[in-house]
Amino acid sequence: MSFGANGVPALKIEKLRKTYSNGFLALGGVSLEVEAGKFFGLLGPNGAGKTTLLNGVVSLARPDSGSVEVFGKDAFREFREARRMIGVSPQEVNLDRFLTVEETLLFHAGYYGVPKKKARERAEEMLERFELTGKRGQRTNTLSGGMKRRVLFARALMHDPKVLFLDEPTAGVDVELRYKLWGYIRELNRGGMTILLTTHYLEEAEALCDEIALINGGNIAAQGSSEELKERYEARNVEDVYMKVIGHDLHG
Repeated sequence: MSFGANGVPALKIEKLRKTYSNGFLALGGVSLEVEAGKFFGLLGPNGAGKTTLLNGVVSLARPDSGSVEVFGKDAFREFREARRMIGVSPQEVNLDRFLTVEETLLFHAGYYGVPKKKARERAEEMLERFELTGKRGQRTNTLSGGMKRRVLFARALMHDPKVLFLDEPTAGVDVELRYKLWGYIRELNRGGMTILLTTHYLEEAEALCDEIALINGGNIAAQGSSEELKERYEARNVEDVYMKVIGHDLHG
């Protein structure tokens, strides 16, 4: 196993449990370890626990029990240090409609304590990388769905995180932009960033991920590289594996 420079995994989740107030068991004691620099995919139907798991790691949904470490930092006791190492591109578009694209990026950097000069340089870099330079002065509510997705990506990277969480990053975008986003994500991963991806698109997971975990009913149902999973379940592709392990609600 290859870990970070100091020998710790990027993400270590142990026995994470979460029951919502209506009695719904979202996580039933999930344990996961993601190596530094890996591209890790989390697949499962709606309500399987994917978003709850991500939210538990970034403390948006406090789990009932269990532990989470981000590069050795306790995600609950050392919240600030752990959270600073994580960038999140959420499934829901949660941009402030009154801010311009550039203001959105600078505001986010300020929230994470990035010095102003560095934030401006970083914003330039992100605007260029995600082809948003021409939109910098536009308010986010005037952007197309695809452009909003790009802004979410750029914002997630503004504080230079070590781990990037992508929750359904290509939901609702056209095929051309999906492939373009794949290119951006691959580039980040090649540069050493650890990426945790949740997706409904099984071909996306197969194309991008080093390792895949299938989650269902709040528990990990299977885990391994796509090759290992295909061999284990005598399947032609990840979609076959998914059907054999979970078998319903394929595109949720």
